[in-house]
Amino acid sequence: MPESRPPYPPFDEQSALRKVQAAEDAWNTRDPERVALAYTPDSVWRNRDRFLAGREEIVAFLTAKWERELDYALRKSLWSFHGERIAVRFQYECHDTAGQWWRSYGNELWEFDGNGLMRRREASINDVAIAEADRRIFGPRPESEHGVDMPLQ
Repeated sequence: MPESRPPYPPFDEQSALRKVQAAEDAWNTRDPERVALAYTPDSVWRNRDRFLAGREEIVAFLTAKWERELDYALRKSLWSFHGERIAVRFQYECHDTAGQWWRSYGNELWEFDGNGLMRRREASINDVAIAEADRRIFGPRPESEHGVDMPLQ
């Protein structure tokens, strides 16, 4: 039986929102193996200036990411959807080994196969140094905040 990850395309608003929340929840586990299972075995990524292909490269990338981005916490928001594609905007916060906190803003374009696995991900991301006192993302999103958009600044 082929791998699958509902909901499946074509997406409507509710299924797109569920897909975005599922991605946010998975990434907030900071478990590279678990996250990679949401992507096709031959998934293609552009993440900033990095180009990846396949789950093995995704796992290696995420492992290194979460080794340097400590206490990582993410929020994603649905931007748009059509057919098998979803666009999201996101913010995450983390700190480095020197204790500097960062807030990263980004946009992602996702394309899914018929089994609901992501076959393509393109991410553009910018980082802003913040003071620890300016943090606003503390761990995974509580269920009561699912679907709530984050302010820009």
